[in-house]
Amino acid sequence: MLVSTKGRYALRVMIELALSDPAEYIKLSTIAERQEISEKYLESIIVILSKAGLVDAVRGKGGGYKLNRRPDEYSVYEILKLTESSLAPVACVECETNTCERAMSCRTLPMWEGLNKVIKDYLTDYTLDKLIETEIAGDFQI
Repeated sequence: MLVSTKGRYALRVMIELALSDPAEYIKLSTIAERQEISEKYLESIIVILSKAGLVDAVRGKGGGYKLNRRPDEYSVYEILKLTESSLAPVACVECETNTCERAMSCRTLPMWEGLNKVIKDYLTDYTLDKLIETEIAGDFQI
């Protein structure tokens, strides 16, 4: 599993919004400037987050983006699942039902299924509020 820049930047956008006043909408240009990410690239990411209902968007003057839930209600898994084509370590465990013709005789399948579960459980347990706590405690930039 290799997380793309789109996934990493989506997390940075969500953290930026989580650190902002929950009553205010933050302009995309502000997020882009703070995160030193191209506004054009962020547009493609924020569309995904908005369509999935992770953020609220308001157009026009005073518009922007904000979270519509508390930071502890967003898992890293939920965010990355939207932006990545897959979080599975191998193709045969991407779907709920394994359709691989070798599944019944594959000696490595249980290992891959276990690794897939570890990845999903770990990223599901990691929430935006945990990332914020890490950022504040570690005194580093997101």
